[in-house]
Amino acid sequence: MGYENRRYGAPRQMTKVKCSECGADTEVPFVPTSGKPVYCRDCYQKRRRY
Repeated sequence: MGYENRRYGAPRQMTKVKCSECGADTEVPFVPTSGKPVYCRDCYQKRRRY
């Protein structure tokens, strides 16, 4: 189920960012806070394992 097909509420507004770890272009469903790292899906999953 993609973000555009959510059952409740409005579709999420996606923000384009660069991953803080690998530098890949990605989109996140929030506006990042200045000074905090943002990760792509793959890097986020790798970091969650620790």
